[in-house]
Amino acid sequence: MAEGDSVPEISRELHDLPDEHRYRLLVDSITDYAIFMLDTSGRVASWNPGAQRFNGYAAAEIIGTHFSKLYTEEDNEAGLPARALATARQEMRFEGEGWRVRKDGTRFWASVVIDPILTSEGQLIGYAKVTRDLTERKHADDLLRKSQEQFRILVEGVSDYAIYMLDPTGVVISWNGGAERIKGYKPREILGQHFSRFYSPEDAAAGLPQMGLATALAEGRFEKEGWRYRKNGERFWANVVIDPIRSSEGELIGFAKITRDMTERREAQLNLERAREAMIQAQKMDAIGQLTGGVAHDFNNLLMAVLGSLELIRKRLPEDSSKLKVLLNNAFEGARRGVALSQRMLSFARRQEMALKRVDVKDLVHGMADLLDRSLGPSIFVELEIPDGLPLIKADPNQMETGLLNLALNARDAMPHGGTIRIVARIAKTDPIMGASALNGHCVVISVIDTGEGMDEVTQQRALEPFFTTKGVGKGTGLGLSMVHGMAEQLGGRVRIQSQKGKGTTIEIWLPIVQGEVIADAEEAAQLPAEGAESRPLVIVVVDDDKLVLVNTTAMLEDFGHTVIEATSGAQALELIRANPHVDLIITDQAMPQMSGMQLIAAIQVEWPQIPVLLVSGYAELPVNPKFPVPKLAKPFSLDDLQEALAKMMSGKAFTEKFQSSYRT
Repeated sequence: MAEGDSVPEISRELHDLPDEHRYRLLVDSITDYAIFMLDTSGRVASWNPGAQRFNGYAAAEIIGTHFSKLYTEEDNEAGLPARALATARQEMRFEGEGWRVRKDGTRFWASVVIDPILTSEGQLIGYAKVTRDLTERKHADDLLRKSQEQFRILVEGVSDYAIYMLDPTGVVISWNGGAERIKGYKPREILGQHFSRFYSPEDAAAGLPQMGLATALAEGRFEKEGWRYRKNGERFWANVVIDPIRSSEGELIGFAKITRDMTERREAQLNLERAREAMIQAQKMDAIGQLTGGVAHDFNNLLMAVLGSLELIRKRLPEDSSKLKVLLNNAFEGARRGVALSQRMLSFARRQEMALKRVDVKDLVHGMADLLDRSLGPSIFVELEIPDGLPLIKADPNQMETGLLNLALNARDAMPHGGTIRIVARIAKTDPIMGASALNGHCVVISVIDTGEGMDEVTQQRALEPFFTTKGVGKGTGLGLSMVHGMAEQLGGRVRIQSQKGKGTTIEIWLPIVQGEVIADAEEAAQLPAEGAESRPLVIVVVDDDKLVLVNTTAMLEDFGHTVIEATSGAQALELIRANPHVDLIITDQAMPQMSGMQLIAAIQVEWPQIPVLLVSGYAELPVNPKFPVPKLAKPFSLDDLQEALAKMMSGKAFTEKFQSSYRT
């Protein structure tokens, strides 16, 4: 202080007090601290109001009493009061925290400071003891510690998530049980290591770990899914979240990283997507099949009229009209090609009549080896890999041969410079994603494998569609593979394509193994040899809702010399039969509105069980396991087909009795 400066005066009341009085006044005014003196033995020598407020004792109750009275029983038994005074005497200060006891027996958490009191000569004359009640702060600290401990236990106990902390550079500094379970590392193996070791070498080299940290810093969060690696080298699909951790001042102190193993969920999602795609594809193919089947059915009716009329015209042409016969035969051949086309369409639509039999795959494939050699040409080498002992399948052998030949021809066309076609058969367990109920458990798989051009993904998706072809104009109908697909579906199986552009194609036909007996085709069971067939004129009722087919069938029958009664519906047919008691035979179409052919037959066998009925159908649409045998004739049929069917239907008394017996049962 500069010379001449005046010292501010304190109030007269304080100035006039002796120093010891001022200090006593100061100590007695403090209520937030217990301030009191102890003698050298530890007995209380003074007691301020703060001490009375904390401990509950009045000065008269505590002065002269040893201060150990304020300690808990456990601390007294441990000798803590004596050690506190000894420490203060030796180190000139004692400081600690602990439980203390009030007069009413309740406890409070105290912060205690004990200082020795020395004379100017250094003689110990007592101790100054300052105590503060920190119960509320301790309660808050305990709650915080408990919360932190619970959070630590929570994090350690989480096993479905890897939860750990990184320092600002990406080094692992904590590791929970979930991280050990998911990644395979124990804490001692990974603490202090950079987290980039969980990434693939390619991702680590590309800087993806650092990009994750940088994104978390810039945007406050980073989240991504991708492949990560376990300690054993196995990879798993992980969902990763990285959050920056900052201090209360905003300084970056590290990152919180949470990783979840999503491999099972991803696989389930992929399976669901594959199943959804398969369902969509099946629905699409079913819709196309319904359209194709309907078109083929109507086309068959048209061809029926064309073929029948052409046959009748050709039959009635004079012998010298050779030029007309050439044109007529040309038209007839064109119509037959139309029949073949419609049959393929019906096969795709799974509505073609099949003559199901037990089929030995090895016998069938080896039996068509010569046909394959002749059809495929000298530049194609065929390898047959059909093991012995394959289970039998149920199939139409003719359609199976046609289907395999179509696949072989497609394989040949995919190898314009020649190559090898392998036809392989094996037993396989059904893939659940195929969704075929008939393929329960194991089945037989026939594969046609080529080393040709292969298909891209778009071509594979459309390969089974009818009329889709990658061949040039006039080089294919686009029905070969779709026909095989339809045949397999009708048999309760599936067709699967495996192909890669430039690496060849494998077409697999998955077919169910024969379970029990295969019932012979109803037509085959109901028909007898034509020997001894009656040639007398018959009265025949023909039922068809298509006028073209009705006229054509009538013309054919009349050409044989029979009397024909036409009906355009089942109800009309029943009325005509009732009005004509001398009907010998009924020929009815199956697909008719209001009353189908099968429903008409059921009504006929109730009233006229002695009258045989021939069912005409464009495709296989009959109920499963009919209660009585139904002879059938497939559309479109020729004059010879119709005449043979009539001969078998009217082949004598033995057949009639058998037929009547079948209807009555």
